[in-house]
Amino acid sequence: MMTWLLLLFLTGCLFNLGIGLWVILVHFFRTDVPAAIGHTGRFRVLHCLYLLVVTWGNILEKLGICSMPKFIRFLHDRIPIRKDPDVVVTKLHFGTIPVRLYQPKAPSRRPRCGIIFFHGGGCTFGSLRIYNSLCCHLSRESDSVVMTPGYRMVPDHRYPSPFYDCMAASIHFLRTLETYGVDPSRVIICGDSAGGSCATSVCQSLMTQPDLPKIRAQILIYPYLQGFNFQLPSHQQNRNVPFLSWNTFTSCMFQYFDIHPSWETTIWNGAHVPPEMREKSEERISDRNIPKRFKERGYQPMSPGPFNEIAYLETKQLLWTMNSPLMAENDIIAQLPETLLVTCEFDILRDDALLYKKRLEDQGVPVSWHHIEDGFHGVILSFDIKPFFFPCSLRILSIVIHFIKDL
Repeated sequence: MMTWLLLLFLTGCLFNLGIGLWVILVHFFRTDVPAAIGHTGRFRVLHCLYLLVVTWGNILEKLGICSMPKFIRFLHDRIPIRKDPDVVVTKLHFGTIPVRLYQPKAPSRRPRCGIIFFHGGGCTFGSLRIYNSLCCHLSRESDSVVMTPGYRMVPDHRYPSPFYDCMAASIHFLRTLETYGVDPSRVIICGDSAGGSCATSVCQSLMTQPDLPKIRAQILIYPYLQGFNFQLPSHQQNRNVPFLSWNTFTSCMFQYFDIHPSWETTIWNGAHVPPEMREKSEERISDRNIPKRFKERGYQPMSPGPFNEIAYLETKQLLWTMNSPLMAENDIIAQLPETLLVTCEFDILRDDALLYKKRLEDQGVPVSWHHIEDGFHGVILSFDIKPFFFPCSLRILSIVIHFIKDL
């Protein structure tokens, strides 16, 4: 019996060693780590830990034990929450949607600013729990009431469930602002990554509902905004940069929209966009609209491949305005509120925000834009994680808080 237990133990050790070696090889041979990010040792360790968790998640998924997204969400929801003594956190439900409300403890002489915050994670990772510290920080430092919904995510819930949850929670909050001591003239929609994409679409949708309080501003932190062109400079330059490489990006996108992975190359080449849509998309989603300095770090312009009708029928939801808000009509864009855009240099989605900036400015919408030269996708979550802290995360939060206070 002892012999079998010893063999089982040694097998487990060797298996774990093999996984560790595989993770290290993948990191060093398939990953780009730009020196300009700084703290590259910290960055490498963090990415290796991320790869280790994803690898174990994939193994458990293949064994039929648990899906990879659920495994990762289970792990990051085991991270202890630090209570903020200056913020009251209330767990609510708006209908069936779990919501967290963050309110400063200090009394206020007047109704506060309200922030509707949508968390990131590609509708695959992320949760109310892992964004708790960030929402506390926003509420405390900007003296605002923050509402964030726990929208449904893959694999159990795909498009359009997350958007509908965010839209429903936003409408409920907007109709009950007085209950939470929020000034109806100072409501902001905010989000990072997929949350930034949802914030963009929700904000555009709310423009068509005059019975609700008007949104004062939107804050979009490295958002995904279009499914037409995946050959922009940032896609080419940052294809292998963590924590949103092309492989991670397509994995989240295909799961969310229920697209088969076999269409990856077709989408990368732009062959899923029909000819009648290409003219408009070329006008709005073209490298001509991206400043020259963002093309200098290795960029090769490419023409889209020949149209593939089957690919279009399988992936056409990528092109709908709800999922490509960068393509919204001018009359919708012109109604949008003052906007803060935050981009990171080493982010595959950088150019989506640059193109949206131009569209907003062309329609007379006031835009504040901040570009983080040493930033990468997802960095904002490192602001209070001491072993893996990156200074630019606090710079982003400082930018956001100053923007809110100046409204």
